[in-house]
Amino acid sequence: MKRENPSSSTTAAKPSRREFLQIGGTVAAASALAGVALPRVHAAEDNTIRLALIGCGGRGSGAVVNAFEATGGPVKLVAMADLFENRLKVSHASLTELHPDKMDVPADRQFIGFDAYRKAIDCLRPGDIAMACTYPAFRVAHLDYAVAKGVHVFMEKSFATDPVGIRRIIKAGEAAEKKNLKIAAGLMCRHSKNRQELIRRIREGELGDINLIRAYRMEPVGPMGPKPAADNEILWQIRNSIRFLWVSGSLWAEMDIHQIDEICWLKDAWPVSAHGICGRAANSTDCSQNPDSFSVEWTFADGAKAYDVVRYLPNCHDEFDTFVHGTKRAAQFSGPIHVGMVHTYKDQRCDPNNIDWRAPKEEITPWQAEWNVLLDAIRNDRPHNEAKRAAYSNLADMMGRAAMHTGRVITWDEMMTSNFEWVPGGIDAVNENSKPWLVADAQGRYPVPVPGQWNEV
Repeated sequence: MKRENPSSSTTAAKPSRREFLQIGGTVAAASALAGVALPRVHAAEDNTIRLALIGCGGRGSGAVVNAFEATGGPVKLVAMADLFENRLKVSHASLTELHPDKMDVPADRQFIGFDAYRKAIDCLRPGDIAMACTYPAFRVAHLDYAVAKGVHVFMEKSFATDPVGIRRIIKAGEAAEKKNLKIAAGLMCRHSKNRQELIRRIREGELGDINLIRAYRMEPVGPMGPKPAADNEILWQIRNSIRFLWVSGSLWAEMDIHQIDEICWLKDAWPVSAHGICGRAANSTDCSQNPDSFSVEWTFADGAKAYDVVRYLPNCHDEFDTFVHGTKRAAQFSGPIHVGMVHTYKDQRCDPNNIDWRAPKEEITPWQAEWNVLLDAIRNDRPHNEAKRAAYSNLADMMGRAAMHTGRVITWDEMMTSNFEWVPGGIDAVNENSKPWLVADAQGRYPVPVPGQWNEV
């Protein structure tokens, strides 16, 4: 469901991550696994950094293209892993068509199943990169294994689905730090040149004190129908990841983590509390666990506010922007589909006719920039570990989700110390033979949060 933006790149002919698997005729979703690699040594005598892709959907396959085209090469893909064979095959064919010289993944290094991530990571050496591009529920287990094996990691967002998972991400990041492993997290807007320039201006006081941040993500997302009777329950839920809280954290958590990360970056702080509301259209036939409309307000320690307004319904007003208001003036921080649409206004009016300074069009996408930074950190042994910061942004995301779902004001401390887990007994033992703990009713509908009755803290 993630949409990528090719328009901010000078290489517009290259496929976006959303478009990537259309090259092979099929669009696949993300998958289940993750990775990491070791310090100063460049992988192998030929100076080639080897990659293992864990999760072969559009997001992971697009990240491979970014790695192939990044500065800091050469790189080569040597292993692929996924839960679903068709997804791996489509990805392999499409990547081979685009970059045949960078593909070295014979059949015996193509792995399928819940333990495939281990086999793929085992193909790597110190200095290589495991690419964790799978369903967020499984990220923590895969990251733990990759760090234990001593490889660098690129991990896509989101990073966990519950507070217990967040603490595991932080702990794995600390273990990686001790091994001098590099961990890049897929909150790519942090590597946008234009956004970095506005952050510099904000820190130097150009906008004054930041007291309000506004984010919007309004775009149509279709409903989920009932599960086909013959489908395995666990695999059905995984395949429809953004429809289930335990797999992805929810549509909200997966999609809006970018806006929430921008909010925290702009404020240069983590929120102390959140409250919000969510709901469904009265005529909804969606069988998933997701509401379709959301609004969260976060409060920071100095009393400043930030909010994110979200609606995933067709035939409505669409908007995909982030704005920041200081005591002196306002600015736009982000535009449609994460484009680096950055400018300041003369005052608080966010109007195209009121722009004071406008950043130029970015030469590369933030997805490309994050890979340039990672490979540079590996090649030149620069510090690069985004695990804790990414986990904290994910926790702020979960705060908002919990506030909406429960109908309560939720605090940062409450989330950080919560022992809530979506999967009884933890995620590590889940496989296709697991007894389903989440089942649909007679109409094929799965449980939806009811504020005042629901708990996830």
